[in-house]
Amino acid sequence: MNDQGGDQRVHAQIDGTATIESVPPLLAAENVFKHYGGVHALHDAALHVGVGEVHGLIGENGSGKSTFLKILSGQILPDQAEITLDGEPLPLGKPTLSLASGIATVTQETTLVPDLSVAENIVLGRRAVRRWWGLDRRASRKRAAEVLDRLDLHVDPRTIVNRLRPDEKQMVEIARAISMDAKVLILDEPTSSLTDEEVAALFGVVKSLKAHGVSTIFVSHRMKEVFEITDRVTVLRDGKLVAERDTAELDSAGLIELMVGNKLEEKTPPTLSTTSGEVKLKVDHLVVPGMVQDVSFEVGPGEIVGFAGLIGAGRSELLKAIFGLHPTAEGRVELDGAEVLSHNPRHAMRNGIALVPADRKEQGLILEMSIKENLVMAHTARSWRLGRPPRRREAKEVAQAVESFRVAGAKGRGGASIGSLSGGNQQKIVLAKWLATSPQAILLDEPTRGVDVGAKEEIYGLLDDLRSSGSAILVSSSETPELIRLCDRIFVMFRGRIVASMANENASESAIANYATGNN
Repeated sequence: MNDQGGDQRVHAQIDGTATIESVPPLLAAENVFKHYGGVHALHDAALHVGVGEVHGLIGENGSGKSTFLKILSGQILPDQAEITLDGEPLPLGKPTLSLASGIATVTQETTLVPDLSVAENIVLGRRAVRRWWGLDRRASRKRAAEVLDRLDLHVDPRTIVNRLRPDEKQMVEIARAISMDAKVLILDEPTSSLTDEEVAALFGVVKSLKAHGVSTIFVSHRMKEVFEITDRVTVLRDGKLVAERDTAELDSAGLIELMVGNKLEEKTPPTLSTTSGEVKLKVDHLVVPGMVQDVSFEVGPGEIVGFAGLIGAGRSELLKAIFGLHPTAEGRVELDGAEVLSHNPRHAMRNGIALVPADRKEQGLILEMSIKENLVMAHTARSWRLGRPPRRREAKEVAQAVESFRVAGAKGRGGASIGSLSGGNQQKIVLAKWLATSPQAILLDEPTRGVDVGAKEEIYGLLDDLRSSGSAILVSSSETPELIRLCDRIFVMFRGRIVASMANENASESAIANYATGNN
């Protein structure tokens, strides 16, 4: 590969010498600019993707990745850009034209119609087979089956999408994109909610597409995945092109250094000071029928306790039950010796419990509201009020949160939409929103999902600092290294039960995986 992402073809000459002919990339984006007010989301950015190449688009949250992808898919119009696909100018600003040109996007949030079949979703719209009498369902199913076979996907076209696993839904999304004769497939954080086995299956499909000459732009914050699946990477920082390299030329430390602009200082979790048996949070024989089975544990003040386990092990449901989101929950929860278990989240909040949910867009934020409104909603919801809180106090709280949490792009923009922030900065807002309530027990479900390496360390630092507040902190995460980095103790769940408990110094990825899969 050359520096511009094109292939190099060797041609033999009559005299026995050889010349190298550079082949233009399939997708070439140059001089890409986009600004929002005084903020430059992209400044002279570039991207080059070869035919049949898996190309990683890498950068911290707020680096411009999402803006770049939205320009390529026609969702937003750039201020300036020179973009060609297969040698032809790419129509800008209209998703239908980008799609017709051969660019299809699959995101972590599925866009399938859940009540329709796999076949109906794949051929939805103009791709369905029609005859003079109407829709030819048999021929449409046959067309869908051909696409599934091409990708070696073993999914019954007649299956209702609602019944599929998350990875199967992702693959149906990809099949739908391929049915539209996509030349470039954009995969934007496609693995954030998948297990390791499901990721392996997804990567098998990506490799199959590569063999058929389809190019893929792959976006992920998981370094392991980037090195496993990509051929080349483009690194963005502050909206600018930093590097375009063959993946094989880099290692994880080098790639992170390109992303953040300097070497990332690795931090180790502080040693837990003994609590002399003092208990801040006590959960006793907690049951959520079909989800959580007779769970009991205690957490000391300033202690971070982690919950590991596969998807469906009961980690998320446990946190939700403590927060009052499961009306069928039974058992006892005590905070500072007082019983606090209820089936009403408002009561949980008034009792000093905060929940940072796994899905910030659906459950943690209201995207149509402003940064300020999102920041103050939890604090103001804890008490009855007849009028709006003083605007000066609100403005002060917002300014303090933005500064303390280093929310990039939010300074002086409290009235701006929360959707204008990157994923990592949105997650910081979710944390800031709950910490403004001065909680005594903080429950965090996948606290760094979809967050870049630099933002992760910032969030880890914030949680480390919370120890001094004396709060009990519970962290549920599918990332074992994250739990080992953060937690003083780790509980492993399997089929709704705690099957293992280990102190940080005894925890390892292999031991946790062993218990999480039921091998105990």
